Amino acid sequence: MSITNTEPIDPKVYQEMGLSDEEYGKITEVLGRHPTYTEVGMFAVMWSEHCGYKYSRPILRYFSKYKEAIDGAGLENAGIIDIGGGYGVCFKIESHNHPSAVEPFQGAATGVGGILRDIFTMGARPIACLNSLRFGSLSDARNRYLFEHVVGGIGFYGNCVGVPTVAGEVYFEECYAGNPLLNAMAIGIMKHEDVAYARAEGIGNPVLLVGSRTGRDGIHGATFASVELTEESESRKSNVQMGDPFTEKLLIEATLEALKTGYITGIQDMGAAGITCSTCETSAKAGTGMKVDVRKVPLRETGMTPYEIMLSESQERMLAIVEKGHENDVAAVFKKWGLHAVVVGEVTDDGLVHVYDGDELVAQVPAKTLADDAPTYQLKTSEPAYLKDVQNYDLSKIKEPTDYTEALMKVLGSESIASKEWVYGQYDHMVQTNTAVLPGSDAAVLRIRETTKGIAATTDCNGRYCYLDPFMGAQIAVAEAARNLACSGARPIGATDCLNFGNPEKPEAFWQFERAVKGMAEACDFFHAPVVSGNVSFYNETPEMAIYPTPVVGLLGIIGDVEKRCTSEFKNQGDFVILISGTRVNDEEKSEPVCELESLGGSEYLNTIHGLAVGRPPKLDLDREKKVHEVVIRAIEAGLLSSAHDCADGGLAIALAESCIMGKVGAEISLLANCAPAAALFAETQSRIVVSLPTDKLGALREIVDELGVESTVLGKVSGNKLNISVNDVSLVSAPVAEMELTWRTSIGSKMDE
Repeated sequence: MSITNTEPIDPKVYQEMGLSDEEYGKITEVLGRHPTYTEVGMFAVMWSEHCGYKYSRPILRYFSKYKEAIDGAGLENAGIIDIGGGYGVCFKIESHNHPSAVEPFQGAATGVGGILRDIFTMGARPIACLNSLRFGSLSDARNRYLFEHVVGGIGFYGNCVGVPTVAGEVYFEECYAGNPLLNAMAIGIMKHEDVAYARAEGIGNPVLLVGSRTGRDGIHGATFASVELTEESESRKSNVQMGDPFTEKLLIEATLEALKTGYITGIQDMGAAGITCSTCETSAKAGTGMKVDVRKVPLRETGMTPYEIMLSESQERMLAIVEKGHENDVAAVFKKWGLHAVVVGEVTDDGLVHVYDGDELVAQVPAKTLADDAPTYQLKTSEPAYLKDVQNYDLSKIKEPTDYTEALMKVLGSESIASKEWVYGQYDHMVQTNTAVLPGSDAAVLRIRETTKGIAATTDCNGRYCYLDPFMGAQIAVAEAARNLACSGARPIGATDCLNFGNPEKPEAFWQFERAVKGMAEACDFFHAPVVSGNVSFYNETPEMAIYPTPVVGLLGIIGDVEKRCTSEFKNQGDFVILISGTRVNDEEKSEPVCELESLGGSEYLNTIHGLAVGRPPKLDLDREKKVHEVVIRAIEAGLLSSAHDCADGGLAIALAESCIMGKVGAEISLLANCAPAAALFAETQSRIVVSLPTDKLGALREIVDELGVESTVLGKVSGNKLNISVNDVSLVSAPVAEMELTWRTSIGSKMDE
């Protein structure tokens, strides 16, 4: 049976779905006829940027091929890195930005659910979630609403499904007011022999749809994510999926148990594009075809058409390909857990996806064309005009504060710097009891059961840096993530990315994208952290403005002995406070102190105190950065350090304040500088880590420092109940720890109570 005598599709119909006239013409060439309505919908979602990466794919080739993964896993739902001992760690980060902008609770909740399915579909048990969030200022009621409900959705889904949310980041900038970002990351652990693949292998093997029933929610969600948000976007709430974490919990257990039977030859999550995506992608990867009957799909709504069934993005569903004769064995596992498991089709040998509505053939398309052959475009690039002005801003004209303690308190209480306890206090971060370092430190640390190892994980990106210089900003994102891992005692093993940008069809936005990808690719290669999975999210803008370029990196590291992990708070009165840095600071014997003025570019100090996003991001020397990490890791492994905290957003003063607050102890600090005091306090110079250690261990630390050729400077001691900082022997900051803590801990909560 084949489809013939189809009529042309009205251009308004396929254009509304996101297809161009040229793309429609290519579809007719491939099929040798006009597509059916169901087919044109299938092509529209699979050839959208969200699924087909038609704009981003040529640029993503900058990322290197990697060898650290378990063979073949990088081409599946998530990446897996071999960590030795027969174990692999599976991880991925993805965006759910547009859904979170129009339906924040469900948009965030289903973002968590979707990324978890990517993990356990690989045969890994999910052990942790992380996130990276961006919103407009909390002074606006709409932003507070989005913030509250995105955080609520993350907490609801993660807490109910029983996977701890252990780390993340939250930034607040005006550019995210109309287009918040929700990037969700998940991590899983598995044995090598348990890896599952998304391949429809075995001609004649039955195809099972397992999990929840299918409804109309999420239809064309992929194309919704491939356009800019407008005032009409609120009317597209039907494009947002609805999540059920209790069903997901059952699905995790059922899937992992069913995989243990050995009868499942291929399995894939139904995420973007639903049944369309899972059928054509699994077929394309195996070089096979598939026949499915939509009337066999369990539905929760009446009157659903084949088009709606094939494009629905209803949650908590999987497609499983099973050895013929064992479909009842696999179905019995899912039914034991109270889930649907229905044979909806079988694997064929012709490379085509055949979609039947009972006896009627409604779609017949080449699987590879849908999954792999989306047209790609080399878009024009143009350096944004604003860069010349912001990068050449004369930072020497910035006025010094009249009260440096007051300036410290303002930066400490700024929305992006203040404690995110209001956020992570709503998350269960201890379920499964693997969490060794709780949220609030530089990186989360998780135990790997039955081993002595630990996993450290973090997400990082300063969008303001990327706005000022996308290449350097992306490199700093990777370097800071690696620095956070180093502060825990971990070395990077792999990365995942979520590349959030504006409209790629605008040359300035695509220039930002290409520069950021180049920067991230080079930095990941340098730190031996291969990018094994990820996501591109374009069209993050409104008619008023685009977001800052925000290439978020999720970085994983390994700690050889999890019991030697380190945290960021000062712990012991009398400990030395040392700055480990890639540049010479306060080192009279070797050089003059370094002027930090240039490192004020893009700083939180300029943003909070002066309302400016200007200058260039701080300079970064990757070689020096890596050496600083190695010093701290070796010192942690040798048991020398009491604490380690990266110096990043807010500069040295904020790093010191945070270590005091978290340790509930003060410090006496003395700095030398040959530039303005504000730069010495708040410049965000890279490659710096603040550590503390007992005085009798300073010599051993210095030996490591000298061997690796970086700098160590004694800044002062942990002492008393105030943070006192002098610059060039002039006392500038004197802040009681209790007052700093009150400002830092209550800033966000007080705004949410307005």
